Amino acid sequence: MSNAFTFNIKSIRFDENYQPSDSTRITTNFANLARGASRQENLRNTLRMIDRRFNNLAHWDNPTGDRYAVELEIISVEMNMGAEGGNDAFPLIEILQTHIVDKKHNERIEGIVGNNFSSYVRDYDFSVLLPEHNNDKSTFSTPDDFGVLHGKLFKHFVNSSAYKERFSKPPVICISASSSKTYHRTENHHPILGVEYRQDEFSSTDQYFEKMGLQVRYFMPPGSAAPLAFYFQGDLLGSYTNLELISLISTMETFQKIYRPEIYNANSAAGRLYRPSLKNPDYSLTQIVYDREERSQLAVKQGKFTEAHFIKPYKKVLDNWAANSAL
Repeated sequence: MSNAFTFNIKSIRFDENYQPSDSTRITTNFANLARGASRQENLRNTLRMIDRRFNNLAHWDNPTGDRYAVELEIISVEMNMGAEGGNDAFPLIEILQTHIVDKKHNERIEGIVGNNFSSYVRDYDFSVLLPEHNNDKSTFSTPDDFGVLHGKLFKHFVNSSAYKERFSKPPVICISASSSKTYHRTENHHPILGVEYRQDEFSSTDQYFEKMGLQVRYFMPPGSAAPLAFYFQGDLLGSYTNLELISLISTMETFQKIYRPEIYNANSAAGRLYRPSLKNPDYSLTQIVYDREERSQLAVKQGKFTEAHFIKPYKKVLDNWAANSAL
């Protein structure tokens, strides 16, 4: 069974001409921007924001603030079901890889893989399974095995030869801090990641990522309005270069400014005690068109798609694999 599931990795450039593939989750940050009448302007403005933020953080030996550009590559991962599933493949995960262009030395530098994280199975877990589990219950809870299958599939991918042949370092994923938790500023300060925040208990998202083999730390980079959540393996501060970390921050902070402006484009920065709120009225909008309500509705549709085309058809195979997997 350990060899039943293999992976096929595809990639496509994320630029102003990007068109989402049929298998891309529509709710994914980058895919959502590439829709509608404003798609090309959205993409162009987003990429400009990323480059500006990168040069703002990588300010040394950069007197005119335009030494660097960030190139983004969308990594799409299909899981092949093996003998038990015939030749069927399912679009399991999409992540981003950054590349840094140093225009001063005419050099292209590999950045971080991960950044954004998109998963059909996660849509199923949070938008279908979890609501069904809590239907007609007075107290919210999660199933005992919530996130276990997804976590093992992710770890299986990261440990696979397909991943290791393509990428030199483990992934780092960066998302919004939870609006259900309170964060406390510490005295720890990193020159790139910024000031570290901590919370008293994990959010449901933190627990979900933990099952993927990822630990979390929260940092508010210099000039940011709020801390970001960084999910990683190993040593976040020691295993990645300054430019790699800047490519991650500039990319994902830009997405968060677009999707959660109340938090990441707020007009005042987080204080010593901070609880993110999507009801904060004091923020600025970007010039990028985005329908947040539509995005939440599509997550449910995509969760049901996963249930119909992956969870139910392969339930016995997936259950047996998860039960026997040592990951």
